[in-house]
Amino acid sequence: MKNFFEKIKNALPKDRKTQIIVSVLVLLGLVGGIALGNFSSNFVAGMTIVNLPGVPVLPESTLDPNATPGAENGLPTATLQPILEIPEPWDGKSRVNILILGLDARDLEDKAPRTDTMILFTLDPVNLTAGMISIPRDLWVKIPGSDYGKINTAYSIGETYKLPGGGPALAVRTVEDLLGVPIQYYAQIDFEAFIKFVDHIEGVKVNVPYRMQLDIVGTQRSVWVDPGVVTLPGELALAYVRMRNTEGGDFDRAQRQQQVILAIRDRILDFNMMPTLIANANEIYADLSAGIRTNLTLQQTIQLAQKIFEVPRDQIKQAVIDGKYVNFGKSPTGLEILRPIPDKIRELRDEIFYGQTSSPSSSPQDIQAILQDEHANVEVRNASSSAGLAERTSEYLNGQGINVVEVTNASYQVYSRVTLYGSKPYTLRYLVDLLKITSSSNIIYAYDPAATVDIVVELGDDWAASNTLP
Repeated sequence: MKNFFEKIKNALPKDRKTQIIVSVLVLLGLVGGIALGNFSSNFVAGMTIVNLPGVPVLPESTLDPNATPGAENGLPTATLQPILEIPEPWDGKSRVNILILGLDARDLEDKAPRTDTMILFTLDPVNLTAGMISIPRDLWVKIPGSDYGKINTAYSIGETYKLPGGGPALAVRTVEDLLGVPIQYYAQIDFEAFIKFVDHIEGVKVNVPYRMQLDIVGTQRSVWVDPGVVTLPGELALAYVRMRNTEGGDFDRAQRQQQVILAIRDRILDFNMMPTLIANANEIYADLSAGIRTNLTLQQTIQLAQKIFEVPRDQIKQAVIDGKYVNFGKSPTGLEILRPIPDKIRELRDEIFYGQTSSPSSSPQDIQAILQDEHANVEVRNASSSAGLAERTSEYLNGQGINVVEVTNASYQVYSRVTLYGSKPYTLRYLVDLLKITSSSNIIYAYDPAATVDIVVELGDDWAASNTLP
């Protein structure tokens, strides 16, 4: 395998821009599916679907007879820069997290579009495991340096206000805050590249679960797909991952995106497509009208691709932040939103990252380090009949690595209560266990954009009677 990658590296075209584009395309083909989602293109409708080897491609006779040949999508294509910033060199041993971004086709006329797709890919190069988590665009989160909003607006805010690193950097920071993990790399690509790339690997083979109608982007054509294994060329693969008119809506779409991501990986491996892609680098570049924006260097891309090849297929975990991890609601302005349930989302993260629903660290020292790293701002209120309880409890919590920023009194209550305003699941869990809160009615998930703390702790007489504080 090592010699194989050395040959690939030597065979790369000498032009650096082409090298980067081809390498990133290969990497994204393996791990990110070229940021699946909506896209904008100017290709002509009615193009002939190529005949692919293996599983038969859907015949042309299945096209909608009422289609209007020659119709075009007049939306412009986004033009992106190849490289934005370069992170620290990867040591080849540390876990790597990559945020895959796709832009909303409806916004591509704007200079600051929103993201339509966010997928966090993680790779453990030591244990040879990997995973991906799809993040829904309507998730209601705190945007760093801004107010609460849908997570898909982070990119737009970064671009609009020309923040350091632009949209990708703010999107990365927002996802880091949501999931509580560092993200070293990002990759953003225009979606027309998805069609081109899938065609260059001669289609993707997917198992369609039920009969569905695929609407081809930019045309009035539709294709009915029967259940079973089919090989889809680029435009049909795009229609497959874009479709939302199912019971699960965006959640179902995210699952299809991940299905196609792995189908691309399997296609490259099964048909040994990587050498072909590299040999045809100039042609591939000529076919791609949009650029790539990423902080991956060529060397990092080759390193990552080599490790990803070594990860067994059954060691790639998949997850979607769906209805089990959110509450459905409306924003203050009436938008349909998804309110995250922070502790459930972090448990999902741990399952994908570590294969368990809690952090791998368990010693008192490690727990203290986790609490310090999470850096939750906590307010402690004395709602008991015991004077000075809040002060003594705050002193103890500070010693455990919790950042108590305010101590005050509250109206009397028998049972202790914890209210969570931010995404601080480990601190929340620690406090619930410490205070022995067993009733879910005393664990409150609240929304308040004006909140100055992440967690409010109200100490009741139950804690006054049971604590062992000095």
